[in-house]
Amino acid sequence: MFFTAAAPATLRRHMYSPAGRSLERFLDEALVSNRQKAAAVEQDDKSFTLSFDVPGIGKEHLSIGIEGSVVRIETREGAPRQYKSAYELPLDIDVASSEAKLENGVLTLKLVKVVPVSKVSELVIN
Repeated sequence: MFFTAAAPATLRRHMYSPAGRSLERFLDEALVSNRQKAAAVEQDDKSFTLSFDVPGIGKEHLSIGIEGSVVRIETREGAPRQYKSAYELPLDIDVASSEAKLENGVLTLKLVKVVPVSKVSELVIN
């Protein structure tokens, strides 16, 4: 005959719930990393080029907002798919010179960098 200590069902559930939460976090991170793989970022001296896979979404359903160095892309109401993301770039963006293009489900943003103006003043040594 074997004897074992029996724990109440509520206690057993609490013991296993952290494992369940870590599995949920792992799956969430896997989904997020797959979404981020659908984006490509390149840069040169004058601009950033961002490419996003947005299949099935027309240009009338996309909204692109730029505030300083933050780029927000999201679908409008009534879009066949939902897409929402934000990216912070290292330099501010010149919105007037930037352009966006949507071809074959690929959104390409060419974002022109704002060249920082140096505010350094030279101090004369006496």
